[in-house]
Amino acid sequence: MEILTEKKQKTMLDNVIEQFNKTADSMNLNPNIRKILSITNNEIIIHFPVKMDDGSIEIFTGYRVQHNNALGPYKGGLRYHPTVDVDDAKALAMWMTWKTSLAGLPYGGAKGGIQIDPRNYSLGELERITRRFTFALGENIGPEYDIPAPDVNTNEQTMAWIADTFMSTKSPSERSNNKHVVTGKPVGSGGLEGRDRATGFGVYITLRLLFEGRKETLKGKKFIVQGFGNVGYWASKFLSEDGAILIAVQDAHATLINENGISVPNLYEHSKPRKGSVKGFEGAAEMEPEDFFGLECDFIIPAALGNQITEKNAEKIKSKVIAEGANGPTNNEGERILLANGVTIIPDILCNSGGVIGSYFEWLQNRNGELWPLDEVMVKIEKKLTEVFKKVESLVNEDQIDHRTAAYILAIKRIETAYIQRGIFP
Repeated sequence: MEILTEKKQKTMLDNVIEQFNKTADSMNLNPNIRKILSITNNEIIIHFPVKMDDGSIEIFTGYRVQHNNALGPYKGGLRYHPTVDVDDAKALAMWMTWKTSLAGLPYGGAKGGIQIDPRNYSLGELERITRRFTFALGENIGPEYDIPAPDVNTNEQTMAWIADTFMSTKSPSERSNNKHVVTGKPVGSGGLEGRDRATGFGVYITLRLLFEGRKETLKGKKFIVQGFGNVGYWASKFLSEDGAILIAVQDAHATLINENGISVPNLYEHSKPRKGSVKGFEGAAEMEPEDFFGLECDFIIPAALGNQITEKNAEKIKSKVIAEGANGPTNNEGERILLANGVTIIPDILCNSGGVIGSYFEWLQNRNGELWPLDEVMVKIEKKLTEVFKKVESLVNEDQIDHRTAAYILAIKRIETAYIQRGIFP
């Protein structure tokens, strides 16, 4: 007897492989380089024990996937989330390779994290988990080899613990030369002024440039944001300061709406002591979560996790612009529907690349023993992002293709050129 089962939704890894193959076909990528880029270089899985506050021992699983380093050291975030697994890390590592290449940085791509819900652990436990994970990774990370950064549920404090643990394994004379093993550190520990807002700032800049290209401004534009963490907050802050109006926000705990506008500073003050949760905010009313993406607005910023916009909800979307603050928030089936409906998608590898551009500047600052003021950093990030955005927009107009395809072609072409010029060892 035939058993009918519901069609399994594609994973992020399925999506990124499909995107890569589509691009490789469209640009006639060298078949040998295609083989190299279709797989990861290294996949590291670590199980490690940590003593909890009550004296018990828990075993944690950590991952670090290194996709490609043809252009320079591996670069990518570490996330602490219950959904972290090797396939997600592989997908995110590949996206990092394309992102750093598109941005013109001397980096490859990596990603990783720990399968954990950090809300279930004390600060002391999180410190011990982080330090033990860093020690277990050993020489699999390093300032000229693989440079982690913050991601979902990790922050500058996490990076400070990693840097301190890694440096403590070096001889005294070498410790100061290893500070840039991670980026996204606190400013007092070698971090970059403005790194906290760099990703959200990049989302704002790419949106501003998109509308400028259409001879429009952001003033009066209504937008909605999924996720009010670091990226969602800073993007909303810069956008609202430029005249755009936040009318709805969604996170894992609540979906809020106020057609007259939600105060970004007030929402931030409300969410800060609640670990980023917007639930209970008095300046907006709760609404049904499944109706969120279908709201009337000028643009949507998915700034939470991957696979949020799919074939199941894409038809509901009325907005004509989506700015991907998160990595992989739109799956390929959802994207096909959106493009057919005339929606412009600013892809993740362009839209949220302000973070890795900021990371590059922090790495350079540490390497060269320099200190850059905030205004100088923001000018550098804006200049770099503007240059990259214009290259993508130019290819979109020239070849009449969508923004993701254009961004992928530019990113992969740069890596292809590096391999052709260098050759493959031996």
